[in-house]
Amino acid sequence: MPTTDRPLRADAARNRAALLAAAEAEFAERGLAASVADIARRAGIGKGTVFRHFPTKEDLLAAVVLDRVDGLSALARRLATVTDAGAALLEFLDAAASRQQQLDLSFLRETGDLNDRLSESRGRLFEEITVLVERAQATGALRADITATDVILLMCAPSHVVSFVPDAPPQLWRRYLGIIFDGLRPHGASPLPQPAPDAAPDPRLDQVQAGTR
Repeated sequence: MPTTDRPLRADAARNRAALLAAAEAEFAERGLAASVADIARRAGIGKGTVFRHFPTKEDLLAAVVLDRVDGLSALARRLATVTDAGAALLEFLDAAASRQQQLDLSFLRETGDLNDRLSESRGRLFEEITVLVERAQATGALRADITATDVILLMCAPSHVVSFVPDAPPQLWRRYLGIIFDGLRPHGASPLPQPAPDAAPDPRLDQVQAGTR
């Protein structure tokens, strides 16, 4: 997987964006059985172009996940400047759940830790979510006993819940996000029966820490 930070030419940048979008869709449909040839065909580029960007399919998969995790980090950074900290946290959770609902990458549970850059990206996302949580708590919009780990673990909950409903309406997940977020508010909250986990979530949560470009 290329590690250079040098800006891509305009045509190369377009090819890369089209390639990542096609790879996301193909992986979502076929899981790890998705072929580079099908991804290239969907992107409208040659197979050789794929391999010039990403020498292996694993490199391409890592790029898809990295792109999506970094996208959520960028969203969290932007929302950290919003005046209403409670609304910012809700918007972040809404966006994360929406993107997971639109493109299911749950198969990523099987991929484990793909590379060091993903580990770094996860760490940045955790830090950005921590900022959103602390800002919301400082304004009284979020109960004081909630941690960033709690929020990350809850990011997948709305889409996970509706996956058990046959022919669920496309927006049903929003009902459960509303229930979850009401539970995060301090008003009428009861003490939680267990402390939050000490450790950061399992890296396999990449499939829910993702969803944007």
